[in-house]
Amino acid sequence: MSENNAVEILLVEDTPEDLELALRALRKANLANHIQIARDGAEAMEFIFAEGAYKGRKVEDGPKVILLDLKLPKVDGMEVLRRVKNDPRTKTIPVVVLTSSKEQKDVVESYKLGVNSYIVKPVNFERFVAAVQDLGMYWLLLNQPPKLDG
Repeated sequence: MSENNAVEILLVEDTPEDLELALRALRKANLANHIQIARDGAEAMEFIFAEGAYKGRKVEDGPKVILLDLKLPKVDGMEVLRRVKNDPRTKTIPVVVLTSSKEQKDVVESYKLGVNSYIVKPVNFERFVAAVQDLGMYWLLLNQPPKLDG
């Protein structure tokens, strides 16, 4: 893949253990070229919408995929998802909810808001690593996003 430096994952995770596991899994799959980490929903939205600490970047240069936890401090994952999918500049970015929530209302609400995939974090370490690697491979290497006229 010649655009390795263009690979960008926004990983939105507040649990240090899950964050480290996800990063390790992405590195192991050689998908850790450029990962932006947000530890709460407010930081995620600042990065996605080029605000606050990220006002120097362009919204159009956003991540290729967002791995989003739902249970986040400051702004919850549902609100991040709602904003991403309601903004014409960001609505085509694939969002994968990667959460411990098995609550049916969270699954239903996520899909109503336009999530691309909903994954419940496996408790088992090896399964978690495999799930993150599979997600990265699919969304970064196999998925064909639309080309937006900018």
